[in-house]
Amino acid sequence: MDVEEYVVATLVIVVAVICGRLVAGRLRVPGAVVLVLLGMALGVVPWMHSLSVSPEVILLVFLPPLIYNAAFFSSPRDMRDLMRPIAVMAVGVTLATAFGLAAVLHLLLPSVGWPAAIALGAAIAPTDAVAASAILKRVGTPRRVLTILEGESLINDGVALTLFSLAVTAMARPLTPQEGVVELVKVVVGGLLYGAVVAAAVAWSRTRMRDPSLQLMVVLVTPFVAYIPAEMAGFSGVLAAVVAGFYLGTRGEGLLPPRVRVNGQTIWSTLVSLLESMLFVVLGLQLDAVAAAVRDHFALLGLLGVALATTAAAVVLRMALMLAVIPVQRVVRLLNLEVSSFRERIVIGWSGMRGAVSLAIALSLPATLGGEPFTDRGALVFVAGAVVLGTLVGQGMTLPLVLRRLGLAEEGARQREFLRADEQMSCAALGKVDELLREGELDERTADSLRGVYVRRVSQVRGLLDAGDGRARQRVDSGKAVHAQITQARRDMLMSMYREGDIDHEVFRAMSRDLDIRDTGTGPYGA
Repeated sequence: MDVEEYVVATLVIVVAVICGRLVAGRLRVPGAVVLVLLGMALGVVPWMHSLSVSPEVILLVFLPPLIYNAAFFSSPRDMRDLMRPIAVMAVGVTLATAFGLAAVLHLLLPSVGWPAAIALGAAIAPTDAVAASAILKRVGTPRRVLTILEGESLINDGVALTLFSLAVTAMARPLTPQEGVVELVKVVVGGLLYGAVVAAAVAWSRTRMRDPSLQLMVVLVTPFVAYIPAEMAGFSGVLAAVVAGFYLGTRGEGLLPPRVRVNGQTIWSTLVSLLESMLFVVLGLQLDAVAAAVRDHFALLGLLGVALATTAAAVVLRMALMLAVIPVQRVVRLLNLEVSSFRERIVIGWSGMRGAVSLAIALSLPATLGGEPFTDRGALVFVAGAVVLGTLVGQGMTLPLVLRRLGLAEEGARQREFLRADEQMSCAALGKVDELLREGELDERTADSLRGVYVRRVSQVRGLLDAGDGRARQRVDSGKAVHAQITQARRDMLMSMYREGDIDHEVFRAMSRDLDIRDTGTGPYGA
């Protein structure tokens, strides 16, 4: 395919993503399934059938923003408080899962060899907290569970990809234990140091930029600047991106003005959602080629059995490791793993869905080894895709039921937390108004007007907090409807003034932008 055909194919995939997510939302089914099916349908088109996505493209285009985004929006305070269990999960459980799945795969498909089996085990070992967090936040669950899952997901990607890179190196040439240790130290230490340098450089440059467009450019290129040069130098690009994202995420409010932060978060959420969805469409596109490659070396039904067995092993192995925490704690008391309750460990174990990162790692398996075609690649990608889809559908759809059966569903807890924060912020605003009045920076009339706004807000929030969950939800829904009507009235008036020539286009755009930023759905009637 030439450049023009690749551009058109990319546009077709993006359109498929939009249609797939729309259909999935209407049918209330997992989006990943719909996107894979759409990818398979697109594979019937002759010129799309010939589309070949290089493993290097997956690594260099998809992985950096996915890894950086997870690190940027992590919670350093919560992670610090639970660092020991997070480290045990991210390192110990991930490595145990990777080698356990490698053993299962090698037992079922001995022809692939140990290095390839370990590479696939590393690809499907890390969990993806995005899908689980969305469900857990919607249903309501203890903060500790969310923090452990999100912290584990942040670190285990780096652990898995480091093991994956070593396994791929061993696939190409024999690797002695001594060489492996040296390579591991180089990859890890180099990635951490380079990521810290990039983070410091970006933080320094951001504070000296006043142009919002330049600041957004820096936001977009940072993950690639952290990842690609590190990989070219033989370091871990994943660890570099994690370090840069984590450092800049904890200092974002001091480095970027509010409007740039709002735009940046919107851009990142859209970009990450698009990239994750595109990976599932690409998987569907490649399934036909994978099936063709598989038919030449494996029985399709036998490979399907291997995929199902590997999926079951991934679920069972994680659950077994979670249930083994307390016995290990009792035997080795010095570990002090700060174990969760039995019910929480069940939820953490069942939340081990695999997602876009596992898919990206599997799709980045090399097409050739030593100049020869890697004939087992199709089988490995097929198994990885089955594990990702199987866990997203099977565990994702049953997770709310598991939460409710275990009595861990805290309906409305997140909404109450929003309301408590809003109450305290409004009280702080009232205190500031009084302070400015005493210092002579506000006149009495202006102060009374501002007081009225925040007194009503505090009263409104406290009324919602005092109401039962059902009544509070009803009031919030009613308030959202009223707020939407008021906002629309303001927009209609702005548009009317623009059409009648009372204001010019620049004023119209500036006021529209101000309405968009103010109308973010936060406050007592927030999402």
